Amino acid sequence: MVVLHGCTQTAAGYDEGSGWSRLADRHGFALLFPEQQRANNPNLCFNWFQTGDTSRGSGEAASIRAMIVAMVERHDIDPRRVFVTGLSAGGAMAAAMLATYPEVFAGGAIIAGVAYGCASNVPEAFECMAGRGDRGDAAELGERVRAASPHKGPWPRISVWHGSADQTVAPGNSEAIVSQWANVHGLSANPTLTDRVDDHPRQVWRGVDGAVVIEHYLVTGMAHGTPLKPGTNEGESGATGAHMLDAGISSTDRIAHFFGIAGPGAGVAGVRPAELKSEGTSQSQAVAAPRKSAPWPATKAVAATGVQKVIEDALKAAGLMR
Repeated sequence: MVVLHGCTQTAAGYDEGSGWSRLADRHGFALLFPEQQRANNPNLCFNWFQTGDTSRGSGEAASIRAMIVAMVERHDIDPRRVFVTGLSAGGAMAAAMLATYPEVFAGGAIIAGVAYGCASNVPEAFECMAGRGDRGDAAELGERVRAASPHKGPWPRISVWHGSADQTVAPGNSEAIVSQWANVHGLSANPTLTDRVDDHPRQVWRGVDGAVVIEHYLVTGMAHGTPLKPGTNEGESGATGAHMLDAGISSTDRIAHFFGIAGPGAGVAGVRPAELKSEGTSQSQAVAAPRKSAPWPATKAVAATGVQKVIEDALKAAGLMR
């Protein structure tokens, strides 16, 4: 699972709030945490609104792709079971990764994000976030994804999450994401099923084989952030904080269950936990900081403990940091 943090956040901070590492340790899957650098964006936002960073083979998208290649090769991960998720700017970058490298991902989860191709500069980004951007119709939205790579399918499964009271990224953006991917998958604009999960509305789109291809949660009354259900039991994850919100539903657990890497009946997602532990790291692997000028970042040689030490140990083990 590739996890992309939001603006002003760090990889370690988002991990602590979302609970991904605790879930990965419980179920035995690997995690990759790319981290933005202030040299790329002063607010630590992934540059989802810059064409050079969201095009196949260039910028931050290519850097994140290189990190995935390193993880898959080093830890013998099944390349057919790679997923991506992110919040806000991270969610928008997750959408960009799914569009530009669809062959890499079995699925993706976009939290409080925007549709791919919604903006190509800062002014357009603000218009897009406010829901005033020129999104285009479903066919135009879908074509942006199809034109982003030479891929011809199958396409990734998609999970979309948004708060109904989000005043930072308008909730209508989640509808645009669903419309975009329903068109890519050749599905109707109307959901196959509408139900409620933990008292929040969910829409489901099934493919021709009956499998769920797209799901859409509109979390009732939630502002801008990642929906959580803090706790230690199955189905509960996370700790509340800035943009980490107790909504009575754990997007972390639900997303992992949707992709079949956690929850009842889930197996190890192409990872050998014993191999990871033998290297003195957690089963949860973290790799930091994409950059525009090279596939891997320069990292300051400073002492670190705790989660940061795990990140730096992973970088050193991969030969990416001295």
